[in-house]
Amino acid sequence: MTSGRTLRIAHLYPELLNLYGDSGNILVLKSRMAWRGIEPQVMEVHVDDRPSFSGVDIVFIGGGSDREQKIVCDKLLAEQVELKAYVEDGGVLGAVCGGYQLLGESYLMGDEKVPGLELVDLYTDRGEPRLIGNIAVESRISPQPIVGYENHGGRTHLGPGVEPMGKVLYGHGNDGASGYEGCLYKNVVGTYVHGPLLPKNPGVADYLIARALDRKYGNGELEPLDDAEELAANKVMYDRLMAGEVEE
Repeated sequence: MTSGRTLRIAHLYPELLNLYGDSGNILVLKSRMAWRGIEPQVMEVHVDDRPSFSGVDIVFIGGGSDREQKIVCDKLLAEQVELKAYVEDGGVLGAVCGGYQLLGESYLMGDEKVPGLELVDLYTDRGEPRLIGNIAVESRISPQPIVGYENHGGRTHLGPGVEPMGKVLYGHGNDGASGYEGCLYKNVVGTYVHGPLLPKNPGVADYLIARALDRKYGNGELEPLDDAEELAANKVMYDRLMAGEVEE
């Protein structure tokens, strides 16, 4: 039984940006919608496609290697005007790791400065060593700490008008120095947390769904689900990290 509501998800370049099991994030969004009677419609955007973001409610960009990230950025730069308009109109966008780096003014691939999509006021340079390991983040978008894994050489720096996704409780985050992780801008969520992100953090999935429902239907209230297993797994990971019981 459905509620008559539908949400259309644009999954960008899944054949290239699935380095950390990012397709699992789409499965979580679909399931959590369907369990509430919301019909999920997933549109996969492939390399040879010319996507339109008209009628799209959630855009998802996963992570990939430097080579794959560059291919995707070149493709999306051709759609930058429409994608920027989508973001400025309150369109929901989730971006993980390499996808997060694409959101800004530029990022470094080796020593090459590569133009980004300029959707959010941020930029990414590089540093040593790579920031690798488990991570826990306190964020207003999730009732529970956001947990996962990070593995990035990039250091992402936010502009003055961009809110971090949250405060690092364990791990490195955006740059290993500021104490912050990810970005929030309008209805954009960018983060280095993967593993994949949403199965471990149902609160983040529900945030994206609720923002999309509010934009489309004017009501983002969600019926609660039985998340006992997901929240137990989240808590075990968080407790182990904070107790220093997890080896990197």
